[in-house]
Amino acid sequence: MLHQDRSVIAALSALSVLQLVMLSALYAGVPPHPPASTPLFGIAPFIGAALSVTIAAIIIGPMQGPAGRGLSVLAVILALVSFGPQKYLDAQIAQIWPAVVLAQLAVLFVLVRIFRTLSRKAGVA
Repeated sequence: MLHQDRSVIAALSALSVLQLVMLSALYAGVPPHPPASTPLFGIAPFIGAALSVTIAAIIIGPMQGPAGRGLSVLAVILALVSFGPQKYLDAQIAQIWPAVVLAQLAVLFVLVRIFRTLSRKAGVA
């Protein structure tokens, strides 16, 4: 396993842990926790799907071919629904900022690694 794979796996693992904590808080009713539902979908099923995609990316190999990179990008997009920049406008930001900041750093790291890999493969960098 290459070093870049391990570092991306670490970032995706951080997203998984953050999502598991939020899902656990939802089920336990421990504040701050996400609402049980939003107008468009249920939060628990969404977090479950986001976790599934993140773990699938880790298992396949986040930098291994189009499938691994695609799952990794999908995982970070799904994580941003829960931890994206819009959370700075959330009334609970004082309670959730560590998770938001860590998730955003993990997302940024994964995206930078993937796009560097793609640009190298394309011969750009």
